[in-house]
Amino acid sequence: MPIDPNTITALGLHRTIAASVNGRVNGAKNRPEWDAAYHPCNEAYPGDDIPGGNVTRFEDWASSLIYPGTKRDMWVYIPSVVSEHYRVIVFNDGAWYLGRKGPVRATQVLDVLHAQKEIDATIAVFINPAKPDHFVAPPIESYDDVNAQRSLEYDKLTPDYGEFVFEEVLPFVETKFSITISKDPTHRTLCGISSGGIAAFTAAWHHPEQCARVISHCGSYTDIWGGHNTPSLVRQNPRKPIRVFLQSGENDANTPFGNWALANQTMASALEWAGYDYRFEFGTGGHNLDHGGSLFADTLRWLWRETE
Repeated sequence: MPIDPNTITALGLHRTIAASVNGRVNGAKNRPEWDAAYHPCNEAYPGDDIPGGNVTRFEDWASSLIYPGTKRDMWVYIPSVVSEHYRVIVFNDGAWYLGRKGPVRATQVLDVLHAQKEIDATIAVFINPAKPDHFVAPPIESYDDVNAQRSLEYDKLTPDYGEFVFEEVLPFVETKFSITISKDPTHRTLCGISSGGIAAFTAAWHHPEQCARVISHCGSYTDIWGGHNTPSLVRQNPRKPIRVFLQSGENDANTPFGNWALANQTMASALEWAGYDYRFEFGTGGHNLDHGGSLFADTLRWLWRETE
């Protein structure tokens, strides 16, 4: 049974978390040895014979009505392969996935998979969280407005971020590049790390008719804005046609919001119990993209396979 609002207030669960609790503060701490075994996948290193797609940057994009008073950077990757109906993968915290010398190097991986004809023509949209021009209520006192805006977009269990992606960003991309993005939800993937990971799942959960493929790296299924309830939603509702890839590690974040390693194990257990098509990779790493990047090409192959 859910907790009633009066009990939530009586327990103080509605309050903003203090910046320091029992001598502990928020933040993920990583040690190099935790992820020493993880390196970008082989496909992140394309040869000179691999045709490269084109990446266009949109700086300080400020056209959102769902998140008014904000501006953000976005990048759009268009592959060298031409299609009448492109598939799409959307990356939250896009810059972390885009970096050509980062742990994922997403466009290089996509270039190789396109060249090897392992995937259909797929565009990629890399979206950074917004910078607001106003105060944003934080989940913890240590957050400034930029971090609070990221949390508002990613951690809230509302349909808003999905509506932002599907109703504002993707139509903008179609118009700007004169392309058509497939409406088939199995041709649309959302990907993110940490709060961006739960944001990917939440968007698909609210909009399974728009997106049915999710990649969650070190997802924040913890008590930021109630994200720890997500496994219960999975267990207690009819199964949705969403295929999910989860990744975490034994040294994932441990903060006032919760323990990410345990939260991702709980999420994987819920997906298993409810009969979802899912895959969970649990390693030794910390709260970063090193492990996820090492598996990225294999992740796409598994997630985008045609057979069940």
